[in-house]
Amino acid sequence: MKTDLISRRSFLSVVGAVGAAAALTACGGAVSSTASSAASSEAASESVELIVFAAASLTETLNAIAQDYSAENPGVTFRFNFDSSGTLKTQIQEGADCDLFLSAGQKQMNQLDITASADVNTDGLDFVDPSTRVDLLENKVVLCVPEGSDKGIDSFDALAAHLKAQDILFCMGNSDVPVGQYTQKILAYYGLDEEALAAAGVITYGSNVKEVTTQISEGSVDAGVVYCTDAYSAGLTPVDEATAEMCGQVIYPAAVLKAAPNAEAAKEFLAYLQTDRAATVFEGVGFTAM
Repeated sequence: MKTDLISRRSFLSVVGAVGAAAALTACGGAVSSTASSAASSEAASESVELIVFAAASLTETLNAIAQDYSAENPGVTFRFNFDSSGTLKTQIQEGADCDLFLSAGQKQMNQLDITASADVNTDGLDFVDPSTRVDLLENKVVLCVPEGSDKGIDSFDALAAHLKAQDILFCMGNSDVPVGQYTQKILAYYGLDEEALAAAGVITYGSNVKEVTTQISEGSVDAGVVYCTDAYSAGLTPVDEATAEMCGQVIYPAAVLKAAPNAEAAKEFLAYLQTDRAATVFEGVGFTAM
C-alpha cells in the first residue's frame, strides 16, 4: 500500500500585529493605544474562515493540509463540509455559503458550471467561477472485502460471478454519489442488471463512500466498491482495481464559486492545493496529483 501520511506540522508561534503595536513605547500611551487599535483592526481584517465543500473521500487529507496551511497563514481557518458530491452540489444550488467546491466527479461540477455542456448542466446553473476550475486529483476505484472473508471474492471477475449467482450481499454508493456512478459503470461492463439485483436483495447502498467503507469494515456486507484512498484510510486492502475501460478515469475537479464570501482567499488556498507540498499529502493516501 501507499506510504503513511506525512506528519502534521505543529502550528507556528506567530507574533501578531497587535502584540507588535503594544510593544511600541516611543510615543507615549495615547499614540501606543492608537497604534494598538489600528493593528487590531488590521489583524481582524486579515482573519478569514474559508468554507470548503469537499467530497467525503477528501476528509483526512484536507484536514491535514488545512492544519499546515493555517500554521503558515495565521488568521486563516476552515469550515469543512464533507459529504457526497451530489449532496454538496444540491446544497450549493439551494444557496448554502461556500467558497471552494471539490467534487469527486466531473458531473456534479459540470452541473454548476454555465460553461459546461447543456446536456449535463440541464438547468443552466451558474455557480462556478470557470476561470478557477482545475482538475486537481485522480483517484482509483477498488474492490474490497471484509477482513477474513471466505467468499472467494478476489477480483471484479469473481464479484460479477457471485452477483450473477445472487449468493452475496454487495454494497455500492447511491446513484447520485460519484463512487456509485463509477460502480454502475462496472456493473454495466459485466452486463449486470443493478435494478434486478437490488430487488433480489443482493445490493445495499451507502449515501457516500464513507458509508460503503464502514459497511465493508464492519463485515455487514460481503464486498463493496470504494476509492483507493478510502480503503487506505480504513485499513482495508483492495483485492482488485478497476481499469479505465471498466469505469473511466476518476478525476476530482475543484473551483471557487462566483458567490464565494472569501473568493480571493479561496483562490490562494486552491493554488496551495496544487503545490508539491500538498501533493505529498494527497499522494500519501493514494491520490495522484494532476
